[in-house]
Amino acid sequence: MLKNFEPNKIFSLTSKAPKYVLATFIIVISVGLVEALIISPEDYIQSHSVRIMYVHVPSAWISLGTFSAIAILSFSIIVFKIKSFILIAKSLAPAGLVFNIIALVTGSIWGKPTWGTWWAWDARITSMLILALFYIIYILAWRIYENGEKVHKITSMIAILGAINIPIIKYSVDWWSTLHQPASINIFEKTSIHSSMIVPLALMTAAFALFSILIFLMKYNTELIKIKNKGLDRL
Repeated sequence: MLKNFEPNKIFSLTSKAPKYVLATFIIVISVGLVEALIISPEDYIQSHSVRIMYVHVPSAWISLGTFSAIAILSFSIIVFKIKSFILIAKSLAPAGLVFNIIALVTGSIWGKPTWGTWWAWDARITSMLILALFYIIYILAWRIYENGEKVHKITSMIAILGAINIPIIKYSVDWWSTLHQPASINIFEKTSIHSSMIVPLALMTAAFALFSILIFLMKYNTELIKIKNKGLDRL
């Protein structure tokens, strides 16, 4: 099974994937922006500022999902010694950080007309900021430590510890009295968002997911090239 993760075999597939992902991303983001900026209605309270939601919410979802994936992969690295997951986890981090920062910035922009302030130490916002710090620490750890086995353990532990923050982010609006509104979309309950807003939100989420995959592939291919240049078959 590990032979399937040899750089030559993987790179032959992942090196071709970005152009197809990019093409799909351009199509989906184009339709998504038309839906979000033109077709979808303005909110009766927040007016056109609600359109920030179509960037803010998908960015937050992608950021949370990416870190969750890194934590699961890291757990498998530590417990099951699956070394093929190391490069995948490492390559996911940049995309997750990018969308975490986008979520924080758009949240701040949205907060000004909604709450009257650019920033508030709200439980949801603060926990998202902590997540960004975990992303930064995780990425920096890869740069600081050169010892292979040591960096694998350190980064995996950072990701696993950071995963404790994920449910805090998710349920912070339920556990504490916060400025941030409760979740409007719930898998197990009826959503409070009209279908005219769900469609662009879904399209923008798909577009951002594709863009995160594109960032991942670029980073992953770079890491595979480094391995090939060292004359290694695998980690």
